[in-house]
Amino acid sequence: MLDLKLIRQEPDFVKEKLATRGVDPQDIDDLLALDAKRRDLIVKSETMKAQRNTVSDEISQLKRNKQDADDKIKEMRQVSADIKTVDADLDTLKAQVHDAAAHLPNIPNDNVPVGLTEDGSVELRKWGEKPNLDFTPKPHWQIGEDLGILDFERGAKVSGSRYVYYLGLGARLERAVYNFFLDQNTAAGFKEVLPPYIVNDDSMYGTGQFPKFKQDVYQLKNEEMTLIPTAEVPLVNYYRDNVIPEEDLPVWFTALTPAFRSEAGSAGRDTRGLIRLHQFNKVEMVKFCKPEDSWNELESLTKHAEDLLQKLGLAYHVITLTTSDMSFTAAMTHDLEVWFPEQDTYREISSCSNTTDFQARRAHIQYRDDNGKLQYVHALNGSGLAVGRTVAAILENYQNADGSVTVPEVLVPYMGGVTKITK
Repeated sequence: MLDLKLIRQEPDFVKEKLATRGVDPQDIDDLLALDAKRRDLIVKSETMKAQRNTVSDEISQLKRNKQDADDKIKEMRQVSADIKTVDADLDTLKAQVHDAAAHLPNIPNDNVPVGLTEDGSVELRKWGEKPNLDFTPKPHWQIGEDLGILDFERGAKVSGSRYVYYLGLGARLERAVYNFFLDQNTAAGFKEVLPPYIVNDDSMYGTGQFPKFKQDVYQLKNEEMTLIPTAEVPLVNYYRDNVIPEEDLPVWFTALTPAFRSEAGSAGRDTRGLIRLHQFNKVEMVKFCKPEDSWNELESLTKHAEDLLQKLGLAYHVITLTTSDMSFTAAMTHDLEVWFPEQDTYREISSCSNTTDFQARRAHIQYRDDNGKLQYVHALNGSGLAVGRTVAAILENYQNADGSVTVPEVLVPYMGGVTKITK
């Protein structure tokens, strides 16, 4: 959430920055108008409460002097009734201000390319050689089905479209990938966490999925509980309503979890294969740090995700997303996109974002600085990596003309020595 004090003090700056994310400047004016009414009511309520205290003292004095206090009692009752009305109106305005502010995205960093679409993202760097296949490459889903390691038909029968069964060495490959990621992450200094997969509404609000993106998730019927769309949610909320000891910062977490997404806004996109499933595995990385360290931490996070792809021998590039293409909570996002030969293009496999103090304000995550003053931490997150997409990239980049798939060297120990997947 944005700092309301900043919006009050620099409304033109906030309007200009959020306009690059598609926010109507009128939304800021409407929020400020509500906030002004709220603040006026606070003054009115406090004034009336002071008046009630004065009248109460006068009543006590009259009673001590055995004088008639009926008029003052009547006056106090009216003031109390007026206070009750004003406080009810104030509660309504507080909720309206909070809701309006909760729908505003984070302010983009000055170095984020401005764009109201995904077009205009900036390529930072490339790595690796694209495979030089001397045959027509097949898409990963066809490779998987031909090898008998992916079954989308039965996934659809049992659960619906965009679900899949991994079978045999397909399941082993998925397991090899996420165990490799976890081992690499923990070796780099991340603490492994096994978090809950179902979270409450406060947690979804804390990381910015609620209230704006409820249509993108799966909720339990008749309960304010949600299947996690990413491990970012339980990892960030681990410290919700907490003060992290300064000496503990930075904190690095990593976790393997399933992710559940309705994909409500992606109708017709990636309807085949492992790219856009309703349930998929992802290894997540989350960092908490002091504000002055967060941009270096973003680069460190991105470089670590790159290192995973380099060790797998997968060609990729890194891009900085435009102001409107990055996530709601992000101030800057670097996407890693891995090469897919059959599609002859790069596809996203990791997003590394600095949310600055945006999530920390929503989740009330703070630390105490050297002067003893409470400050909000900065929170960062990144995929390290999306497991199904990594499997898809391996199948396409390591496919052979005979239909087999060579196992990347770093995964062979995780595959029990298997070097090639064949029928």
